[in-house]
Amino acid sequence: METSKWAKIIPVAFVMYMLAYMDRINVGVLIPYMEKDLHLSAGSAGDIAGIFFWGYMILQIPGGILASRWSAKKFVFILMIVWGVFASACGFVQNETQLKVIRFFLGVAEGGVWPAVLVLLASWFTTKERARANAFWMACLPFSAVIMAPLSGVLLAHFDWKTVFIIEGLPPFVWAFVWLAFVKDRPADAKWMGEAEKKALLKELAEEQKKAIKSDGYGAAFKNGTVWGLVVTYFFWMTGFYGYTLWVPSVVKSFTKDPVTMGWLTAIPFTCALIGMFVNSIWSDKRMNRIQHVIIPLLIGAAGMIAGQFVDSAAAKMILLSITAIGVYAPYGPLWAIPTAIIPATIVGAALGLQNAIGNLGGYYGPSIFGKLKDATGDYHTGFYFLAGCLIVSAIVTAILGRSLKSGPIYQQPNNEKKAIGQ
Repeated sequence: METSKWAKIIPVAFVMYMLAYMDRINVGVLIPYMEKDLHLSAGSAGDIAGIFFWGYMILQIPGGILASRWSAKKFVFILMIVWGVFASACGFVQNETQLKVIRFFLGVAEGGVWPAVLVLLASWFTTKERARANAFWMACLPFSAVIMAPLSGVLLAHFDWKTVFIIEGLPPFVWAFVWLAFVKDRPADAKWMGEAEKKALLKELAEEQKKAIKSDGYGAAFKNGTVWGLVVTYFFWMTGFYGYTLWVPSVVKSFTKDPVTMGWLTAIPFTCALIGMFVNSIWSDKRMNRIQHVIIPLLIGAAGMIAGQFVDSAAAKMILLSITAIGVYAPYGPLWAIPTAIIPATIVGAALGLQNAIGNLGGYYGPSIFGKLKDATGDYHTGFYFLAGCLIVSAIVTAILGRSLKSGPIYQQPNNEKKAIGQ
């Protein structure tokens, strides 16, 4: 009975956001090839990679509101066309400033997609299904990196970096019309859905809506200490996350000059990340424990980054890059399950918006500071120590939040579930 919506909605959303993430992080693979043409320092390269996230923040909250009040389907369609334009435009730049401006507006366009899709999934999947729906959709992040790295490597063997930007910016124009044709804003609009299935789903969603608690808004979320704890956790995690994701291709290129080999080798850590993300999320659900399944991967990622600075062989570096990737990506499922468990229902929606909007600024500071440290020291070591420190800070704040679950009634859950999530 449930098959149709899972088959119709999730795959189309998966590919759509996979393309978005690919256009977001392909700059990491292309940076080593554009540095000479654009006369970039490592600090400038880091700014180019990270400035995306200042634009990304702008539509986080308005995007969710517009998708709710108008149409998530139409809004995402428009955003796909716009981000395709800016992704391809990266191939026409003549200097560093132009690339920064275009990357900023690419971030603006992509920033509205995440909240809009969350609104869409909430219109299709019940509360008991939503975690799985979000997890299946979010799996596109490491999966897109697995595809992007070797694809970019192969393209670089035949084209210059500008042409690669243009080619990789074209798929959104095609997929936008697939999205428009197959995705519906709500079950009532779906002609492919059986009437019995449609009525049952609409009834369950309506019942959940009746029980929903009205949000107190962003003012109340701003005043909640737990919300800011999550924002800090997410900010430092994203600093380490994107610092690693956007610089790892440059590290791989340091021990291979062939772009095709570089692409395939870069895909190895992200393949490990994809497996680790699924295993950790399933294990977290099985144990009903979120805190430990965030803290431990973050510490593993930090340890991998630090250990990687004490090895010289390419094989050892690849092993530690892969271990780091597992640690950096694995918290995704458990961490996004925490807010709805520990934040009062009246502010959880606003809290999620703040967490994603402000926390994602770590995506600017991670690559940017890493690049500046490389300029100052001449190597990658200090940069990776900095990223490892950010992951450790995120783990510590998560641990503090976990302890608060045992000491205060900060969310409405049965006592046994409170203990399970934070134990």
